[in-house]
Amino acid sequence: MTKSDTLTPLERLVKVLRLGEPSEYRGHSYINGESLYFPTGRVYGGQVIAQSLIAASKTVDPARLPHSIHGYFIAAGDIRQDLLFDVEKLRDGRSFSARRVNVTQSEGPILTAIASFQVAGQSGVEFADPMPTDVPAPESLKSAKELMEPYADQSPFAKFYAKKSPFDIRHVTRTIMFGADKESAAQDSGRQMVWMKADGTADVPQVMHRAMLALGCDQVMMEPVLRRAGLSISTPGISYASIDHSMWWYRDVDINQWHLYVQDTPTAAHGRGLGVAKVYSQDGELVAAMAQEAMIRVPQQ
Repeated sequence: MTKSDTLTPLERLVKVLRLGEPSEYRGHSYINGESLYFPTGRVYGGQVIAQSLIAASKTVDPARLPHSIHGYFIAAGDIRQDLLFDVEKLRDGRSFSARRVNVTQSEGPILTAIASFQVAGQSGVEFADPMPTDVPAPESLKSAKELMEPYADQSPFAKFYAKKSPFDIRHVTRTIMFGADKESAAQDSGRQMVWMKADGTADVPQVMHRAMLALGCDQVMMEPVLRRAGLSISTPGISYASIDHSMWWYRDVDINQWHLYVQDTPTAAHGRGLGVAKVYSQDGELVAAMAQEAMIRVPQQ
């Protein structure tokens, strides 16, 4: 048994997000990284977005924290191959730094992203939508691990959520992991709320907390589209993939604490659906917002 085999899923996540040390060549920084296991055998989209954020941060003054990232998924990656992160310095201004990150494997590019960093603690206008009231406490809800445990030997996805996910995920609205939400579909609604936190304790810097939030959110961002369409991840013949992902951080994140994802989907057409979310800390602070477009296809009847 290797040392890597003894790590918890959260410890493994932290190891994968740390990446290697940058090497410089002609104004670019090159950084190597590895992948987490995912049942599809493809590189998990949330992982490569989070790693791109960390790669970019390695070329920025530590006093500047990421405030946004915008990424396009170009091709599926192979989890058996290492990733190469090519970070290009676009700008270092008085308040903001911008970096372009191209991620490649042997077959070519799999993702390109632009990340922006800001000097922490700058003053300016400040307001936020309030967190919904009367939301059940996360401790009162069943975790995805509990729900999936009975099916862990029947499905690689169930086994992943039961034993290998580094996050504790608890749906306020009924989960669509087992089947479609016909009631929401009948009401033409994709609204849902989900509690999530690290499954364990991660002692990491703030940039890593933000990267882990970027990774964790990808596990639920497609669900509102499926919910409103009357579909689920178990719909026979369904295929889906993230197309792009954008995320904005407005306040510090503590991934060890519960966060509430307030999610919806405003539209879907042409085999594409748009998911949006606001993320609140348990004490009601709006810490981040995000949007993701996904390709979703089902066989014609």
